[in-house]
Amino acid sequence: MQHIDPDHHDGTSDATPGGEPDKRRPGELVFALVMLLASLFLLNSAYGIAGFDALSSPGAIPMATTAAMVLSAAVILWNTAKLPLDRTESLIKDILPLTVVMFALFLVAFGVLLKPLGFLPTSALFLIAAIKILGKRSWLWTVGIAVFSLVVVWLIFRIVFTVLMPAGIVPEAELIQFFRNVFAGGAQ
Repeated sequence: MQHIDPDHHDGTSDATPGGEPDKRRPGELVFALVMLLASLFLLNSAYGIAGFDALSSPGAIPMATTAAMVLSAAVILWNTAKLPLDRTESLIKDILPLTVVMFALFLVAFGVLLKPLGFLPTSALFLIAAIKILGKRSWLWTVGIAVFSLVVVWLIFRIVFTVLMPAGIVPEAELIQFFRNVFAGGAQ
């Protein structure tokens, strides 16, 4: 078990991380600014749907929603900017530790590899890496859990719900047809 640093956290989860509602955490101001800019971009996109001609226009609801986002983000940015920075925390140690950054990069890699490799190999790579890093168990256990989980997810989504997933390098359709033929031939 990891040691909990009493200077930063008491080991509990609460609505005010770090337990200091009167201080701004590292990166919080930049995050609030990014949320405001993203909301302004979405408001502009919503305006581009049909302008603002009438309350019944196609862009009215998206514009109202994104206007509420802009207002909320502006208030949050204002309130966040007024708070003093908490100097006892650091961005790297407390907010974005290496594991969080690594998994964000894993998700980007997953998105990039999904189309060329397909769902099964990409998900297998992701699960094996994630379980090995987080579980710190043997390779046999890691690969076994990853493959079992992947098979269960694939059966549920591909076979039960017939969700099409990127095939990539695995001849998935041929495998499904092979098993259909095997089971259809055994029923006769």
